[in-house]
Amino acid sequence: MEKPLIEFREVTKRFNGRAVLDGVNLKIYENQITTIIGKSGSGKSVLLKHIIGLLNPDGGTILFEGRPVNTMKRAEWDSYRIHVSYMFQNNALFDSMTVFDNVALPLRQTTRLDKKEIEKRVMTRLEQSDLSDAAQKYPAELSGGMQKRVALARALITDPKVILFDEPTTGQDPVRRNVILSMIAEHKKKFGFTAVLISHDIPDVYFISDRIILLWEGKAAFQGSYEELTQFDHPMVKEFLDSLEGLQDGLTGLLSKQVFRSRYSLTLEHREQTKTVTAILFTLELEKLSDILGPAIALEALKDLGRYINTHLDVVGGFSARQGRDHILTMLPYVSLQEAQELLNRFAEGLQSQADSKLQELEEYLKTKVGTSACYEFHIDAGVVEARSDEDIDQIIQRARDNERMIARFVCGGGKGS
Repeated sequence: MEKPLIEFREVTKRFNGRAVLDGVNLKIYENQITTIIGKSGSGKSVLLKHIIGLLNPDGGTILFEGRPVNTMKRAEWDSYRIHVSYMFQNNALFDSMTVFDNVALPLRQTTRLDKKEIEKRVMTRLEQSDLSDAAQKYPAELSGGMQKRVALARALITDPKVILFDEPTTGQDPVRRNVILSMIAEHKKKFGFTAVLISHDIPDVYFISDRIILLWEGKAAFQGSYEELTQFDHPMVKEFLDSLEGLQDGLTGLLSKQVFRSRYSLTLEHREQTKTVTAILFTLELEKLSDILGPAIALEALKDLGRYINTHLDVVGGFSARQGRDHILTMLPYVSLQEAQELLNRFAEGLQSQADSKLQELEEYLKTKVGTSACYEFHIDAGVVEARSDEDIDQIIQRARDNERMIARFVCGGGKGS
């Protein structure tokens, strides 16, 4: 069994006699994105503050790499604290400091590095975060998205093992929300830290999370993957998901995964003759597209694809949900396999036409962003299969992926076609 990086054992914290954390047991694993969910006042922020040492428990033990934090000697404690960064909900940038000085602050406060070494490390991190040109600007001169990148660069400057994100997407629209989450996922992949998030943004956060922890009435009511969460038969989980997830994915306008699964189950139950339906899996290379055009435009493309699917497949009785960062699955209960293939061909023609109309706009953007010599290619794929009642959603997705073909293509220099 893998050893947890951080572990809570029977951790209790009381305020004015009320137990906010009441014997919490949980595990956070290295190099994963763990998201903590729960109702307001359930102790999410209190839990995060215990991890970084801003609060001490009234009872129980917190372990880091198997060692109790409360028994660490001063040198061990200092080493632990420098390996944990905290990214505040409102970024907490200092308005009177430049971007460079904001990012340099943790190094100046917690290390004995000389001025030259600090400058070298800060400029390297700013370059990696596409912030080099903003080094001497002040936060007020930056967009909200750039301020988030500065805050993340500052959190990364000490090369931490763990970064804690306290509701990083609160108050953002669906595209900006997903841009921030994608940025966290991409930086985690690039720099190899462990991320712990507090978030109410369901289902968006599930697409980047390796592990979900649900706090309920002072305890960790659930720990595991999102798939395990949706199948966890417990009234606390059902109430929480029903209260927050709703009917739609805010980014794409498609059904939420939970509602999609319920509707799929009901569809099979009402099949009189054969318990099969036709399924189409759409795949957009979101990470590649994000690398080329940036996360905001990549997510706009995903949103457009979701709307296009809704517009053209809902009319034949289809229903769809985003099943991962790159995948949208559509069920067609009243369409045969052959009819679905023909439907997809017509769908692809219209989608390619829509894609072609945006090529010039995208190419102009690339010229401005990365120069006229930039070249790119990405495409949208789709696979059609007959889904059987004895298969789960993941099995259907895997078979559909095996049948995928390109249905729309973007190429630099005007190359087009599927």
